[in-house]
Amino acid sequence: MNRVICIDGPSGAGKGTISQGIAAHLGWHLLDSGAIYRVLGVACQDRGIAWDDSREVVAVARDLAVNFTPGDDGVRVTLAGEDVTSRVRSELGGKGASAVAVIPEVRAALLSRQRELAIEPGLVADGRDMGTAVFPQAPLKIFLTASAEARAERRYAQLLARGESVSLPRLLDDIKERDARDSERAASPLTPAEDAIQIDSTALSIDEVLQKVLGLAVDRGLGMRGSD
Repeated sequence: MNRVICIDGPSGAGKGTISQGIAAHLGWHLLDSGAIYRVLGVACQDRGIAWDDSREVVAVARDLAVNFTPGDDGVRVTLAGEDVTSRVRSELGGKGASAVAVIPEVRAALLSRQRELAIEPGLVADGRDMGTAVFPQAPLKIFLTASAEARAERRYAQLLARGESVSLPRLLDDIKERDARDSERAASPLTPAEDAIQIDSTALSIDEVLQKVLGLAVDRGLGMRGSD
């Protein structure tokens, strides 16, 4: 099944929001690859498997029964039919992700598992290496970006809305540092696929980006405007 739309890009570019919108519009499945390591950590915890037990963690990764569903309040994550959204997004979920991600064989197992999620009617894959490593044959690859300043301001507004005390200059520094790490890492560095279409969302609204991506999907026979 080759009906896959990849939406890659740096943190804060809006790829999560756009991916959810496209998946909901087309009625397609959604892959939030940024959360899949967190889901694996939760799955291991539920089975009583230590995060550093390489053999058992890899076995869980190969058969991870995960599903991502776009909604008005974000992506809902289910594991074997159970809603684990809050656990996946928690601090403990982050610790689990960090622990299992250092196991070399886990990456290969999750790569295969992510590819298995590309089922009918189609898949919108949100991540950093979807178009380069996971779905290199996808018919539509988007690399969504925005200036570091715009991404920092978006994150600043989100955190303020949650009542958190944050520093905009520090957020900007963090984003620039993360960009450098992501682009320079040896394994699947953050870079556009050769055939990716780059969209700069700095001066665009969410709806404008959605319409651009939907238009490209229509051009490739992957959907119709106004479809439910």
